[in-house]
Amino acid sequence: MANLLSKMRLLYHEYPRQFWLVAFGILFSSAGSSMIWPFQLIYISKKLALPISSVATLISFSSIAGLAASLVAGAIADRFGRKVIMFSAQAANGIAYILMSQAHSYMGFVLPMTLLGAAMPIYSVGSDAMMADMIPSEKRTGAYAILRMINNAGIAVGPAIGGLIVASSYTVAFYMASAAMFLFSLLLLIGVRETLQKTSHAFNQATKTLLGGYERVIQDRGYLAFVGAITIGMIAPLMMWTLLAVYMNRYFNIPEYLYSWLPITNALMCVFAQYPVTIFASRMPAKYAITLGMLVYALGVGSVGLMSGFWGFWLSMGIMTVGELILVPTGTKYVADLAPEDLRGRYMSIYWLTWGVARSIAPVVGGYLHDSLNPQAIWWGGLGIGLASTLALFILSRRSGSMTQAIEDGAQ
Repeated sequence: MANLLSKMRLLYHEYPRQFWLVAFGILFSSAGSSMIWPFQLIYISKKLALPISSVATLISFSSIAGLAASLVAGAIADRFGRKVIMFSAQAANGIAYILMSQAHSYMGFVLPMTLLGAAMPIYSVGSDAMMADMIPSEKRTGAYAILRMINNAGIAVGPAIGGLIVASSYTVAFYMASAAMFLFSLLLLIGVRETLQKTSHAFNQATKTLLGGYERVIQDRGYLAFVGAITIGMIAPLMMWTLLAVYMNRYFNIPEYLYSWLPITNALMCVFAQYPVTIFASRMPAKYAITLGMLVYALGVGSVGLMSGFWGFWLSMGIMTVGELILVPTGTKYVADLAPEDLRGRYMSIYWLTWGVARSIAPVVGGYLHDSLNPQAIWWGGLGIGLASTLALFILSRRSGSMTQAIEDGAQ
């Protein structure tokens, strides 16, 4: 026990105080938001007396807002600072949950869903850029991994509390989620300092216009190729997150309460296995770890096609989660190392854009495979998509150029 406490103290002192302040806020806000989002579409469907398929079109507004916000967030983060967009995103989340609690029509839900969709990438761009500002390259993978662990700890707790609350009152759950968002935004406003350095000549040149600087990102063809490969690959796991619950229920009669243990397993693995997996991944070059993570992602999605019962699907989720544990923090650190200091927000924006694009495409691709071929085609198609991305990442990792050279230079 004493040895564990000693290790925890060493880990605490390894990162600046502001890092842990943000981490505490993430725990609080993720627990608050996850009290309501697992039940969000159920609530809207009951409120509007519409089928899930009709209510799900609200996700389109959320996705479109997220794509637009991903681009704008980077420009704002590089011009005005990381803190301002992190604060704004959390405050927008708080407002969205209040608006949702008062909505009584389809159009009444459009605004809060749009706010929620925009706020997620805006906060992520600001947070990732702030971490890169504060933390040296050799410690970034661990830092991003710790933040993911803490975020998932909140997600593991929130639905359990939220499930009890919504059984009595959805309104109370919305207000509690909103309060958590506002408290985190207040913590950001009062307790967090800005990390963007605005005194350099490079900063002044890059930010003469709000959307200036993206032309330099576009000229980095190695980075764009990397982003393209990641975008393709992320379609596979996002198909799994979107369609697995319906697939399990419709074809294997597995009820919703049993399916809920799959995302809980994902969250718990992110809490307890993220750091050791990150230590393992950090022993290889980032470009190879990302390729390995995408391969495991693909195998996890493809394995669903072989399963026919709860424990098989649970195993598939476990395999896919290992890919997530390898790829996500390593990929974020990779981009942070690659980006020039004055364009960090813009590079992060383009990276987060990949997730928004993949999230928009995944249900369409999965639905087409299901309707045109057969149910298992979703998972075989996901495997093929993931393997194609893995091959592309492997080929890119073998080439020299700005995408890889910056990482090698930063590691020296």
